[in-house]
Amino acid sequence: MDTIYKGDLSTPRGRRNAWVDALFVDHAVLRLFWTNFAPVTPGKLYRSNHPTPGNLRNFTRKLGLKSLINLRGQAKNGSDALSRDEARRLGLDFYDMAFESRGAPHKDRILQLAGIIKTMRGPALIHCKSGADRAGLVAGLYVLISGGSAAEAMKQLSLRFGHIKHSKTGILDAFFELYQRTAEGRKPFLDWVKEDYNETELRAAFKAGRLAEFINAKMLRRE
Repeated sequence: MDTIYKGDLSTPRGRRNAWVDALFVDHAVLRLFWTNFAPVTPGKLYRSNHPTPGNLRNFTRKLGLKSLINLRGQAKNGSDALSRDEARRLGLDFYDMAFESRGAPHKDRILQLAGIIKTMRGPALIHCKSGADRAGLVAGLYVLISGGSAAEAMKQLSLRFGHIKHSKTGILDAFFELYQRTAEGRKPFLDWVKEDYNETELRAAFKAGRLAEFINAKMLRRE
């Protein structure tokens, strides 16, 4: 991952370096005012793009956030360092729960997420980089784990959030469609994940559109 962050927030110079990296290398300059924020389940779970420290403070003050779930994993860039530091200052429980935007969801990560959902303090905020794909996937997983339908889950993956179904990120839609087609109404979601879901088969079956992927990966520069 591209970064110029030196790994130090303890000095003014190090903090400036983190901000420069976040704003101009990780594109957080676009996220200062555009947060891609939305409730998943009001009072319980919310979603956004990678929050700047100021946006995270505002969300916490307005919503009473207790937990922050980072879907990018340990990016080790300026955005990552600043949001971890701000979460610590705000007293938020912080979870690293990395997911892919262009790969079949991993069974073990879905089950790990289910454990976090069961035990985390709420309300919680989930974020990836842009708030379009991984945030949509995990919001949809939350809907299903909480007893909602696949149709409701798939609403979390929409163009409204910047999700482009016909690119490689459409494999996330295909995951929910697979559950809807093969097991919904007959087997609880997590039982299906444990016993029937095969991520290798889903990956082999899915085909993305070249133009949509060019737009998503090269023009929009999504992770």
